[in-house]
Amino acid sequence: MRMLAIETASEACSIALFEGDDLIASDHRAMARGHAEALVPMIGALPDKGRSERILVSLGPGSFTGVRIGLATARALGFAWGAEVLGYPTLALVAAQAQQAHPGTPLTVSTNGGHGEWFVADFGADGLPQGETVSITPEAARSRPRAALVAGNRAAAMAELDPALPATVLDLLPDARAVLHLPPALLTPALAPIYGRGPDATPMAARVPA
Repeated sequence: MRMLAIETASEACSIALFEGDDLIASDHRAMARGHAEALVPMIGALPDKGRSERILVSLGPGSFTGVRIGLATARALGFAWGAEVLGYPTLALVAAQAQQAHPGTPLTVSTNGGHGEWFVADFGADGLPQGETVSITPEAARSRPRAALVAGNRAAAMAELDPALPATVLDLLPDARAVLHLPPALLTPALAPIYGRGPDATPMAARVPA
């Protein structure tokens, strides 16, 4: 089966094309913005323009815009190609990347959130989440327990909050090439975004007096 993976929830705009377990082609770019303009041309540059029987796409948490771009693209391609579309949690992908280097090691993932907060989640030795992903301030993270292995683009900052606690730090952005290492139980046909926090904008109905 040919499979396309799409990851746009963070500063990484990342895609990977597989034939079975073999990686055919990939593209991974770190960018503060511009995912909407970059993603479709990146996919179009893949062999056969990325056409696949299955599409895996990040559900977040991460950038509201990035999550929506990835999901909209995956849904459109799935409809056009008649492909199965499955979602996965972004922080679980970072955990899977870390556990490639440290197999069977529980870890904490810490990545950029919004408004100065971090998205934080714990994962067990099996790569499955241990509890909910939270969006917290660095100050709140100071009192939160963490594993000795910390991964993500805020891993170093989180480890520095408690320098007395040993830490192995992996500074990682989500990489679509690692989707084959995700626990199958985390793949879902329910393509609901995982935002991790409330929306930045106040709905118009909430702003207009009754």
